[in-house]
Amino acid sequence: MEKTPQVYIVMGSDSDLPVMGEAVKILKEFGVPYELVLASAHRSPGRTARLAAEAAGRGVRVIIAGAGAAAHLAGVIAAHTSLPVIGVPIDATPLQGLDALLSTVQMPGGVPVAAMAVGRPGAKNAALFAVRILALTDGALKVRLESYIRGMEAEVERKQAVLDQQEKVS
Repeated sequence: MEKTPQVYIVMGSDSDLPVMGEAVKILKEFGVPYELVLASAHRSPGRTARLAAEAAGRGVRVIIAGAGAAAHLAGVIAAHTSLPVIGVPIDATPLQGLDALLSTVQMPGGVPVAAMAVGRPGAKNAALFAVRILALTDGALKVRLESYIRGMEAEVERKQAVLDQQEKVS
C-alpha cells in the first residue's frame, strides 16, 4: 500500500503467504495500510530485530507475525518492540502447526504475544484483532468494524432463514 503502514505483516518465509494472505484480505477490506515483510527469527535475526525496533518510528502500530515450525518469530519481534504483536502459527511441518502454536503461545512473562489459531483462521483473526486495536483510537475504523460485526450476525440470520425454509419443505 502507498500510505504509511499501520500494520506490519511479517512472515518467516514467502511460503507463508497463502496463509498470511487472509490477513491481507481483511486489512484491505477495512482500508488499513499495511506492509508485507519477510524476516526470519533464525535465518535473519539481525533483520528481524531491526524491523521490530524501527517499526514504531515508521508509524506502525501493530505487528502480525506468522511463522511455521518452532520459529519463535512473534516472540523475537516482541522482545525488540513495545508494539502489540499478534502471532499466527502456521501448519508447515508434519506436526500440523502444533510446534508453531507452542512456540507462539508459550512466551515467558514480560514478553507478551497475542496468539491466534493455527493457519488461515488465525491469520484472519490476527487482522481483525489488529483492526480492533486500531479502532480504539480511530472512530471511522470503529464504525466499519461494528458494521462488519453486524454483517456477520446478519449472515447467520440469513442462513437460519434458509435452513428454516428447507425444513418446512421437507
